[in-house]
Amino acid sequence: MMLKNMMSRTFLICCLWGIAATASAAPKQIKLVYEATRNGQPFATVTETFKQENGRYRIESVTQGQGVYALFGKRTLTSEGEVTPEGLKPSKFVLDRGDNPKKSLSANFDWAANKLTMLVKGKPVTAPLEKGTQDLTSFVYQFMFKQPAADVLKLPVTTGKKLKTYHYKATGRDVAVQVPAGNFKTIHLVNADVEEPDDEKELWLGAESYYLPVRIIAHDDGNKLEQHLTSLQVE
Repeated sequence: MMLKNMMSRTFLICCLWGIAATASAAPKQIKLVYEATRNGQPFATVTETFKQENGRYRIESVTQGQGVYALFGKRTLTSEGEVTPEGLKPSKFVLDRGDNPKKSLSANFDWAANKLTMLVKGKPVTAPLEKGTQDLTSFVYQFMFKQPAADVLKLPVTTGKKLKTYHYKATGRDVAVQVPAGNFKTIHLVNADVEEPDDEKELWLGAESYYLPVRIIAHDDGNKLEQHLTSLQVE
């Protein structure tokens, strides 16, 4: 079901991001379900939930394999933190792999000390914490609060293993996309990092559905991974 976006559509040409929406303007609870394919073949279902209450948020993303991929167990990503006038401010990120606990990752955000501490193979790795840094789960939900107003975006994101700046370019703002959940008018974001052309996601954000991603493309070891939205529930 497509919901009309109540957020501002006024863009500031000179700003990298759009005007921040207030926490009250963003939904209190969201559930999204995606069909995931690998090289065009279904292999998993991705279920994501977003909740905000009393100035805090929690996001959970669960990938459940289908068929033989079910043997690998679930992959669960969680992000939690504050909801501020500038949007989401993560405090902790965790990635758990059901088939291999040793590959689990986590990141703790110490905003007071401007330090990010990532736990990789049981060993802490630290990095300076940049303003506006998101994690692998929260960064797409940040678009609900700050829409991509400029044509080029820079996003500091931690994967739990490293902190890097993602570069995106908006190639279209009224791109029609049809997915199982319906027809959407989207903003199309593509990787603008020429040094790492296959390291980032390609996103279609629903311009009238809180700028949530309705289609995602990523690349992994030569494989093309896609997610298509099959269900969207907003409260």
